[in-house]
Amino acid sequence: MASLEVAAAGSLTAEEVLDRVGGRRDGLGAEEAADRLRSAGPNAVRSHRARALPVLVRQLRSPLLILLAVTAVASFFVGERADALIIGAILAASVGLGFGNEYRAEKAAEALHAQISHQCVVLRDGHPCSIDVTRLVPGDVIMLQLGEVVPADVRLVATVGLECDESVLTGESQPAAKSTDPVLAGSPLAELACCALMGTVVRAGSGTGVVVATGRRAEFGRIALGLGEHHPQTEFQLGLGRFSMLLVWVAGALTGGIFAVNLILRRPVLDALLFSLAIAVGISPQLLPAVVSTSLAAGTRRLARRKVLVKRLVCIEDLGDVEVLFTDKTGTLTEGRISFMRSLGSDGRAAEAPLLLGLLCNEAVVEGGLAAGGNALDVALWDSPAAALQQQALAGYRRLATLPFDHERQAVSVLLRTPDDGHLIITKGAPERMLERCADVPAAIRTALDAEFAAGNRVVAIATRSTPADQSTLTAADERDLTLRGLLVFSDPPKTTARHALARLAGLGVTVKVVTGDNPVVAAKVCADLGLPAGRVVTGADIDAGDDDRLEKLITETTVFARVSPEHKARIVRAQRRTGVDVAFLGDGVNDALALHAADVGISVESATDVAKDAADVLLLEKDLDVLADGVAEGRRIFANTMKYVLMGTSSNFGNMFSAAGASLFLGFLPMLPSQILLNNLLYDSSQLAIPTDTVDPEQVARPTRWDVGFIRRFMLTFGPISSLFDFATFGVMLWIFHAGAPLFRSGWFVESLATQTLVIFAIRTRRIPFIRSHPSVPLLLAALGAATAGALLPATPLAHALGFRPLPGLFFLTLAGMVAGYLLLIEIGKRWFYRTAPAVPETRPRVPGHRVHRRAARFAIPTPGDDPGPKT
Repeated sequence: MASLEVAAAGSLTAEEVLDRVGGRRDGLGAEEAADRLRSAGPNAVRSHRARALPVLVRQLRSPLLILLAVTAVASFFVGERADALIIGAILAASVGLGFGNEYRAEKAAEALHAQISHQCVVLRDGHPCSIDVTRLVPGDVIMLQLGEVVPADVRLVATVGLECDESVLTGESQPAAKSTDPVLAGSPLAELACCALMGTVVRAGSGTGVVVATGRRAEFGRIALGLGEHHPQTEFQLGLGRFSMLLVWVAGALTGGIFAVNLILRRPVLDALLFSLAIAVGISPQLLPAVVSTSLAAGTRRLARRKVLVKRLVCIEDLGDVEVLFTDKTGTLTEGRISFMRSLGSDGRAAEAPLLLGLLCNEAVVEGGLAAGGNALDVALWDSPAAALQQQALAGYRRLATLPFDHERQAVSVLLRTPDDGHLIITKGAPERMLERCADVPAAIRTALDAEFAAGNRVVAIATRSTPADQSTLTAADERDLTLRGLLVFSDPPKTTARHALARLAGLGVTVKVVTGDNPVVAAKVCADLGLPAGRVVTGADIDAGDDDRLEKLITETTVFARVSPEHKARIVRAQRRTGVDVAFLGDGVNDALALHAADVGISVESATDVAKDAADVLLLEKDLDVLADGVAEGRRIFANTMKYVLMGTSSNFGNMFSAAGASLFLGFLPMLPSQILLNNLLYDSSQLAIPTDTVDPEQVARPTRWDVGFIRRFMLTFGPISSLFDFATFGVMLWIFHAGAPLFRSGWFVESLATQTLVIFAIRTRRIPFIRSHPSVPLLLAALGAATAGALLPATPLAHALGFRPLPGLFFLTLAGMVAGYLLLIEIGKRWFYRTAPAVPETRPRVPGHRVHRRAARFAIPTPGDDPGPKT
């Protein structure tokens, strides 16, 4: 067995390719496929296993941290061994704290990926079966259907109107028509008409092919490998980066200034450098990645329990930004359990003939009496009790050709040989399009059709035309001059939980709009039944009649878009985004892929087509808007808790480090030793790791809040000085009341600074009055009080001497209590003034390019790492 480059396979006949890869038209045997999998490796381009080493490297890549460690090592060798060992131990504990939390988050992401699988249909021992795409091997024969992502590089051996969207590889926007005829040797990818390429999408028709290359040997695998494992950053990650850079600049300015001043004051160079670097580390958001990762991992677990899976952890926060949700009607507003109700003849009365014709013109695969594949209406028709009564009549027909359903024609056709050896075309599809194709439409059938639409029922029209006996193929041109034979009526009642879910989303500030290919009257009826005012119903024809500016105006006037094409859906989403709001799209069909990619957040369901699942950021195991509301609230809760850490770092923490810098200018000694600054920072950061568990006020999840570095900078410049004010008050108390020397001074300020910067979280975490109108979570309460208590006790422990502390007099703690109370009171006053004058949240968020290949590559991933999971020769 050997893999074969797809370009080479394209120049060979199908039989030659089968021979080269050791395949057969009826597929491989199960044991033979298992042997090939062991030798070739999985059909994967990357792994998603959590690995400890990269997480550890991320903790150590801070230049400040590295420089501080190097300086501590230098101080060890010049005689200051105790201080160096203490600094090293504190740095190790800080790194370990971040590593432990981030690694647990990575493990949560690994568990998330393990719940998402992608299947394909392959022939094994001559029978079709469904397997995971990563288990494909060269020589396998696979079946391709509408909406599927091609799971490997394939040489086609049979096609029926097959077209593939290859834009992910070639950049061509138009689907490529496929055949089985070989191409010239050396043809480029875009001209391999006899091959289907890994990662491309079946946009029309169906086909069968033999796998020639898998994993990283496939063309798509090589491209994905070239992009690396790193995904493009989301706006959430970019916001974190902008905030970190703000503090890096602040830390750099303070560090350089402090170091220069201490040199001017003729203090020891090594001591000055250690002190300056410790200040920089104290300001740097060292545990921000751990806090964010912990929040996202906890949110992921909560959502997974509610049957919501996110492709990447940061997608949860993106979900919280959503302000407008476009969704299909079926399965979200309706039960999604479509059932066949009745068939009506061309006179509008009950008749069995349309049912028989509907079963003959059907794309569902029936195996052992059970229907699968095809669309939901086809499956519902076969599953109806009435279908069982037609089995004898069906036996006399033989299908000669099929023209599969597509969203442009909105119809499917078959060519049959009838029991009397005649040839008959049966076409089934959307009633409006079918009536246009019929030579004559009785008034009775129009009346019956209007009545069914008004009742909210789904309707399919069916028509026929006799054809010459020598016809053996079908094209769209054959769907003309038809005779209308009747209607097939289906029921899909409104979902009982939808009204409550819509109310929840409205309470979260999310506007729900319906985008459907169904009839306008039916869509409006379902919305009205659920209390969702439809306004003016906009159709695809309305969209075509105007430009994008006109569409933006239509969007403000309607809740329902009906009889729209895939291109219409994408235009609607893009037009809504141009109004300055974040847009989510919920869809599960191949016709939804364009809109899923155009949205800020793409949402699909486990039962969706491959292309819809690949285009989505979020996957619902149940198609339920109530679950989606949970996701939106969770995303906003995570962002709110992340901002608590950010605002803490830019208020009291920044104020304390600024105070240390200022005090070093007028004191005859360092206000706090480098090891004490780092220990202070470690205790503070440890308490902040409980922030992800904190409760969030309802108004904080009522609307999205985006990153605004300007807002953070204003917060820092407002509350940082308040913190410094009380630090300088502490300096005065220690120098003029307690007449403290260097060790006692450092002990007093260590205790005061740690108490103020940990306890202020109770004021900063809410815009309400803390403990009266807003209560923190128990873990956060215990963590903050624990850190402050530990800091207060340290000067009285046996470790005090080694750490450079001295026991504090009892009067100091009474003074401390008064200062902490005064500090929190002043913070409350400042908080009320600040939020009254705070500017509005920014309204725009750009879509980060380059996400399409990474989204699709995720389907070809395995849970274990390897140097090369691709095929081996």
